[in-house]
Amino acid sequence: MQSSEIQRALAAAMAIVSALGLPVDEVIVLQNSNRLAARLLPCDLVARVAPRAHQAAQFEIELAQRLAETRSPVAALDPRAKPRVYERDGFVVTLWAYYQPAPPREVSPAGYANALERLHAGLRQLDVRTPHFTDRVEEAQRLVESSNLTPDLADADRGLLLTTLRSRKQAIIDRGAAEQLLHGEPHPGNMLSTKSGLLFIDFETCCRGPIEFDLAHVPEDVSECRGLVLAMVAAWRWDPGDQFPDRQQAARALLSALRLGPPWPPLDVVMRRPDDP
Repeated sequence: MQSSEIQRALAAAMAIVSALGLPVDEVIVLQNSNRLAARLLPCDLVARVAPRAHQAAQFEIELAQRLAETRSPVAALDPRAKPRVYERDGFVVTLWAYYQPAPPREVSPAGYANALERLHAGLRQLDVRTPHFTDRVEEAQRLVESSNLTPDLADADRGLLLTTLRSRKQAIIDRGAAEQLLHGEPHPGNMLSTKSGLLFIDFETCCRGPIEFDLAHVPEDVSECRGLVLAMVAAWRWDPGDQFPDRQQAARALLSALRLGPPWPPLDVVMRRPDDP
């Protein structure tokens, strides 16, 4: 979210929560990308705020509720507010429970694998209409194909991304692997490490496809899907409207990884900032 919008977005969230009779006099920004996540105190809940054009908020609420019924590891909505999308001053706001973070430590591969396995088991129980993973690939392709939408992308880099997106997509289709409902982007940025265990958040990228498409976001060797995911994320980072922090630096790092060819590194390794531990 643009810095000029942050204060208005926070004010909208505070006003909504106050109108529900919950005390709020302090806000801590937890994450700012294409939407804003903030902890509101002393009521201690998390508000996720996006421009009104954001269409995934109601879907996320419904999916989170249904996944909770399957005992999947997902963050819950705040029980003190109705499970709905609130609107104010051009923003949509959803209200979620706040979880105390676990002591700082890396998530173990076994712990992550167990949580993702449980999530996939819960997703298999749901009959939900979502895009196919190829629809998401085509969104990335449209960005790369248009120099108007991605004006800073050099011709050689544009060619690399288009070739990767087309060839890896077709390779995955040709494999004919079984498909199911997926998170879409189950990387560490869309997880909470809490005292209650690992919980997944941010289901706006939910889609249907082979389970390897989700696995491409984790530190395991998944060839075609991992290369495809790196190319898709690179395409989104070259969109001038993308709000990812250090957008162009991340885009260049993704292109460098693609140029080196397989075996491609995990997404979290490519996206790690120089000052990250």
